[in-house]
Parts: sequence; C-alpha cells; structure tokens
Amino acid sequence: MGLMSKVIGVDDSRSTADYVDLDLDAFDTGNGDAAMNVHVAEIHDQRDTIEIKDAVYDGDLVIADITRLRTEDRTVEHVIDELRQVAKEVDGDIVQKGEDQLIVTPTGVGISRRKLGKH
Repeated sequence: MGLMSKVIGVDDSRSTADYVDLDLDAFDTGNGDAAMNVHVAEIHDQRDTIEIKDAVYDGDLVIADITRLRTEDRTVEHVIDELRQVAKEVDGDIVQKGEDQLIVTPTGVGISRRKLGKH
C-alpha cells in the first residue's frame, strides 16, 4: 500500500480491470516507411510458423508466444527447429525467452544475451 493510500484509506490492490487495452490504430505511427516492423504472434501449431517465416524473410522481427505449445514437446521442438533454420538462412538471430516466447530477427539484427541494467 502506498503512502497516500495509507493516509486516505484507499485500497491499493490491483486487478485486470485497472488496465486498459490501447487501440494502436488510434495512434499516428508514422508514414509507413519503417525499415523494419516488429510483429507479435501466437503459435498454436506448426502451421502458424508460415506467417512468421514470411515476416522474417521480409526483414521484420517477430516475438512469438509459444505458451499454447508447452504440453506438446515435439511440436515445440519442430517449431523451434523451423524458425532456427529461417534465422540461419537470413543471417538473423533467434532466442527463447523463458518458456513462453521466441524472438526471431531478420538479416543483420542480433539479440544480446545480456540483460540491460545488470552490471
């Protein structure tokens, strides 16, 4: 509980109702001339890798949620192998962040294995 909450007696607990989804279409994001886009994807099965591969071949970075694959170890292995091959072909990079995300980069974009803020 924060100081003001203690003073005025307000409950400082948080819930998902405290957060608002932002509609990015409502924001001016430039004129569309970006050299690279960042895509967010969910992988439910191996077919979902097709769009991810296309994006990486087109020069875009993809952050993929693989949460749905946790119980299917062989599918996870196949998906990771496919995306590793794409990263290798385009001279990009790939990392698995935790158990739930893959980050795949296009040509010339590397992923640091060192967290910022760590000395």
